[in-house]
Amino acid sequence: MSDIVIEGDIKAQQGIRFNIFQLNQTYLGTDSTLNIGPKGFTGEKYGGSTYWDTEAYCIPFYMATKDDKVARKLLKYRYNHLEKAIENAKKLGFSNGAALYPMVTMNGEECHNEWEITFEEIHRNGAIAFAIHNYFRYTGDYSYIPEMGLEVLIGISRFWHQRVNLSKDKNKYVMLGVTGPNEYENNVNNNWYTNYLAKWCINYTLTQLDKVKSGYPDDYHRVVGKTKLTDRECEKWKKVANKMYFPYSKEYGVFLQQDGFLDKELVRVDDLPKSERPINQKWSWDRILRSPYIKQADVLQGFYFFEEDFSTEDLERHFDFYEPFTVHESSLSPCVHSIQAAKLGRMEQAYNFYLRTSRLDLDDYNKEVEEGLHITSMAGTWMSIVEGFGGMRVVNDKLSFKPQIPNQWNAYSFKVNFRNRIIKVNVTADCTTFQLIGTKEVSIRVNGKKVELFPDELITV
Repeated sequence: MSDIVIEGDIKAQQGIRFNIFQLNQTYLGTDSTLNIGPKGFTGEKYGGSTYWDTEAYCIPFYMATKDDKVARKLLKYRYNHLEKAIENAKKLGFSNGAALYPMVTMNGEECHNEWEITFEEIHRNGAIAFAIHNYFRYTGDYSYIPEMGLEVLIGISRFWHQRVNLSKDKNKYVMLGVTGPNEYENNVNNNWYTNYLAKWCINYTLTQLDKVKSGYPDDYHRVVGKTKLTDRECEKWKKVANKMYFPYSKEYGVFLQQDGFLDKELVRVDDLPKSERPINQKWSWDRILRSPYIKQADVLQGFYFFEEDFSTEDLERHFDFYEPFTVHESSLSPCVHSIQAAKLGRMEQAYNFYLRTSRLDLDDYNKEVEEGLHITSMAGTWMSIVEGFGGMRVVNDKLSFKPQIPNQWNAYSFKVNFRNRIIKVNVTADCTTFQLIGTKEVSIRVNGKKVELFPDELITV
């Protein structure tokens, strides 16, 4: 069910199968007290703890290749830790049930020991909220939200509301002293990705409150009674979301990664001497923090999560601005860039990013495989093919594809389980075939056009 077959490129085929094997070996989805460590069971680095990688990178693989109960277990894991997340936030001075999920955890408590991560890399809260949205969008199973997810969303929104402050100078809400996904910059003000996540989380929570209130009144009254949520508090949230500040450059026409990004010496990665790469092994930490270099997708992570909020032209402008400053020294970086390069039709670049992430451990690019494999980026490798080359999305509640194929491949195929219907997709340079394995027809969209799939009937586009 989870296999991806690639014809004509042995290195690419070996890479993805090795990755899929490791993912299937790491997590079965039978126990909601377990989760996915960045190294799985292959090494002791990170101690087997859980990171935001699960919500951002792993859930799509487990949703599409397994029964939806598997991904639901990953979401239940976070619900089970909600009280600990509230305790974590309380230790930092937050109140009224505000929840800050840990950066690194075994049991819900923060297990990381660096302040710039535990106190400042708070965007992990938003990844957990996004996973709730992503799960419903893909599986169609709304029951998780009234049963468990709404409480999580309320705790997260309370945190964002308390974490910002009103700047009189800007007449906007700002977020100071944070670290975005780019860990090569710490303690910055108004990281665009974090601010955008906060706004999105609040708006999404308010929408789900209305939806649960009208469709699941018993659950609504139970949750509101338990959390003591009031209409007045929701109005305060809405005010923050409506007046959130986002740094922007009129000169470049892009959102800035954070305040002051343009104050840096903007030397592109290609202009760095190769002798100085990787910078995390050659430079002092002080020098890295003052540089413009980006460890992994930051602004572009937001464009990946919320691509429906931005045009393709917006993506292209931001990709062209930020990718040349990205050193891809996180295993989670190439997959997001591969997906976005494919969306922009830059298949050679997308393929190179794919090959880099799929063979990261097999070829030991970072000379660190003895510490264990990069399990969570392996899920990103799967995404590079299915979401990148295959162009799979859920648009207006329907599965959608915009298939492309690298020049190095003759064909590739994969299966996805979409709402208990298994769809097999086979892509060549000339056409794409779809086969529905099941008993009930389904409507999908291919290159923007509606296509009806019927059980065991091969459809060619």
